[in-house]
Amino acid sequence: MRRYWPLLVLSGLVWSAPAPGEALPVKPSEADSEIVKTASDAAQRMTVPVSIGDKGPFRFLIDTGAQSTILSEHTARDLALTPSGRINVLGVAGTREVGIVALEDIRLGSRIWHGRQIPLLAGEDLGADGVVGLDGLQNQRVLLDFAANRMVLVEASDPALRQRDYDIVVTARRQRGQLILTQAVIDDVRVDVVIDTGADVSVANPALQRALAQEHGRLTTTLRSATGQEIAADVGLARQITIEAIRINNIQLAFANSPTFKALGLERRPALLLGMEALRLFKRVAIDFPRHRIMFAMPPGTLPPS
Repeated sequence: MRRYWPLLVLSGLVWSAPAPGEALPVKPSEADSEIVKTASDAAQRMTVPVSIGDKGPFRFLIDTGAQSTILSEHTARDLALTPSGRINVLGVAGTREVGIVALEDIRLGSRIWHGRQIPLLAGEDLGADGVVGLDGLQNQRVLLDFAANRMVLVEASDPALRQRDYDIVVTARRQRGQLILTQAVIDDVRVDVVIDTGADVSVANPALQRALAQEHGRLTTTLRSATGQEIAADVGLARQITIEAIRINNIQLAFANSPTFKALGLERRPALLLGMEALRLFKRVAIDFPRHRIMFAMPPGTLPPS
């Protein structure tokens, strides 16, 4: 009997403005670091409280796979915001023209991102009131503490991001605003990996599917994009994902010919968007955008003896 995964909400958004990697103007906190308590949605993705002007808090996803901060249509209506134009937004399943609204400021903790044109997407597709994307994270050091269910925004001098407190530190390549891990191997195949906290599952491109010689048509699913579109995917199993000394065994992958890979320049080589299902296996993951580092703290008893 053919089995199906449930419909999944995946962000992986890339849009035409601002330019890739451009950060929102941020007023930093006076403190070295700031703890933001997180919650989880039905897909186990992290959400944080965000204020818009003097309204809120609203529940926003933290999405390292999205280049832009996004606002849901129902939140825009609640704030009496009227679209001022249209823009094309690219999601995991395709491109859709959506409205944009002007926001004076967005606040996460004590950090404020100043005026910007923000795309609108349906809240039922986002699974939240909005998305904090890379434009709000590029100048930050972000610690995702899964064990304590919190996010910490960390300044350079803060001891919360000391390298010695992490088991594995990987230097990433910056490409089109994303930090890409190039040292990863899946079942003896070298692969580029993007850390995607907006995806509940890990999505692989056709180049990786071919390299792994995964069979087509045996088990399929449908991925639902944050743009509301759907794309067919084959389901496969990675016996082992290796990143430096990290070993993740028996991870399910969704193989899809998503336009997201082309937009990131990753369509020709094996590539993977590593989703929350895999990331939550770690105790902590720290993403140091300014220094192009990603650091992993392993649960007790998971590292081999030195």
